[in-house]
Amino acid sequence: MNYPLYIRSVPTENELKFHYMVHTSLDVVDEKISAMGKALVDQRELYLGLLYPTEDYKVYGYVTNSKVKFVMVVDSSNTALRDNEIRSMFRKLHNSYTDVMCNPFYNPGDRIQSRAFDGMVTSMMIQVC
Repeated sequence: MNYPLYIRSVPTENELKFHYMVHTSLDVVDEKISAMGKALVDQRELYLGLLYPTEDYKVYGYVTNSKVKFVMVVDSSNTALRDNEIRSMFRKLHNSYTDVMCNPFYNPGDRIQSRAFDGMVTSMMIQVC
């Protein structure tokens, strides 16, 4: 299933463009997963790295062992972000997502509306900017 549970963009005026970028990057994630084949089964988590660069943005991907896909779009002009920092951000995102899933009041498949998750994403976005 390739439908977003959570999308957040800053600034919000480009939100439609980011929606499109995220949806097209899901195809790239699927291609990378199928290319890796059985190697994926042996790993607990899978950082896919740079999915594709555009003129203005870099799109990164991450997949969990349960096939949950995370996509992050970063401004290309931000040269301070290294691969290990992106990987660390995905781990934080994954841990916070796990906390959301452990909430007995959350219905899997619903959009994520957790304040704690939103706060964590906001703090990551502030840290990057």
